[in-house]
Amino acid sequence: MKVLAIISRTIIGIVFTFSGFVKAIDPLGSTYKFEDYFTAFGMNSFIPLAFYLAILLSGLEFFIGIGLLLNLFPKTLSWIALAFMIFFTPLTLYIALNNPVTDCGCFGDALVISNWQTFYKNIIIGIFAIITVIFRKKFKPLPPAYLRWVLSSIFILFIALVMANGVRHLPAIDFRPYKIGNHLPDLMVMPKGAPVDDYIYEYTMKNNVSGEEKVIDSKEYMKSKIWEDTTWVITKTSDPILVKAGYHPPVHDFVISSIDGDDISDLVLESNNYCLLICYDLKKSNFSNFKKINQLAIECKKENIPFIAVTSSNDNIVQQFIEEHHPAFEFYYGDEINLETIIRSNPGLVALKKGTVVGKWAHRDIPSFEELEKVLK
Repeated sequence: MKVLAIISRTIIGIVFTFSGFVKAIDPLGSTYKFEDYFTAFGMNSFIPLAFYLAILLSGLEFFIGIGLLLNLFPKTLSWIALAFMIFFTPLTLYIALNNPVTDCGCFGDALVISNWQTFYKNIIIGIFAIITVIFRKKFKPLPPAYLRWVLSSIFILFIALVMANGVRHLPAIDFRPYKIGNHLPDLMVMPKGAPVDDYIYEYTMKNNVSGEEKVIDSKEYMKSKIWEDTTWVITKTSDPILVKAGYHPPVHDFVISSIDGDDISDLVLESNNYCLLICYDLKKSNFSNFKKINQLAIECKKENIPFIAVTSSNDNIVQQFIEEHHPAFEFYYGDEINLETIIRSNPGLVALKKGTVVGKWAHRDIPSFEELEKVLK
């Protein structure tokens, strides 16, 4: 039983430490996930709290995990870990049943698992948490007491610095498909024979003779051949309902278009050099470094290096920005979620060379032209 208790505490410690750390690396990614949840549950008024909740959750998870691994405060942290599982396990069951978001984001972008996998994982971790609480008095805190507080302070400072780096600059480790070194066209290929998304529709039908109404899905509609009975007519058709997700290439929504709707995605990926200034939301963009960005665009233009801005903001907002700032670059359009995935900075600069990501910079770290030239060679 002692061995089982140690194994349980260790597994919980590893899972919580890993979960907290990978989310702390990328606080904005966790923020977007909280926003997805609030939107899905109709809790839009909570969206302004998303960033602070992301910081709190990742920091708390990391400290619980590392505290259990090192026996800093095993009795207290055992109860807190169990409280986590009591709260999140029913929540993940609801999410698995209703699928309001595609994945829970419990391990950030480092390890993406389905909603059902998340629920099963939480059941297992919950069992280990119960065992850890039962045997909590068997775990002797690391002596002496002052050392526990010193180590706690060090780990809190460490995870705070990790989060600060992810917010002010870019995540120290990039788990997304747009990381430096990746050749994007290779990540857009759909393997031969790969499964595709399976959708159904729900039809509301009415019998013109009896007046009876019923709802039937598209598969049952074809199977039952109800369409052969002319007394039944479809009065309403639902939006597509995803039954089973198929394979999606890591990069499947890279689309950049002009104001006229012309798709320049292939041009961007095939060009020898290309610079993309990602401004997914111009209203939220931090252009305190605009002079340096604009000067870099001017120097790129002199050397025939394409430099464009890509945003999801509407035409009116773009036009207002142009009138106020007179940028030396043109604006193109992309999907907001994809732009947030490409780089965790608003704005942020991405350098491509024949479709390969060779450089990424947050708005605070915009390179000089000489530095940009080095990565484009």
